[in-house]
Amino acid sequence: MARTAVLNIRMAPETKLEAEQLFSSFGLTITDAVNVFLHQSLMERGFPFQLKQPRYNAETERAIADAKNRVDLYKCDSIEEFFMELEE
Repeated sequence: MARTAVLNIRMAPETKLEAEQLFSSFGLTITDAVNVFLHQSLMERGFPFQLKQPRYNAETERAIADAKNRVDLYKCDSIEEFFMELEE
């Protein structure tokens, strides 16, 4: 009996590269990470995390991230200025 089985998966090259970089920072290969995921799934008898829809669309998610990182924020000196900008 074989000691390992082969699993072929397809993914975007960018996703693979980002995953390789992430997992290598933990000293893992993608194969190691997939094995961890599968073992954890078996122990949990399901996904080892909660599956749910994002709360916001992609544009809103970017705006929230930009605000958290203070990217391209518009600053008003008063509430009156804020409302004037909204009306324009």
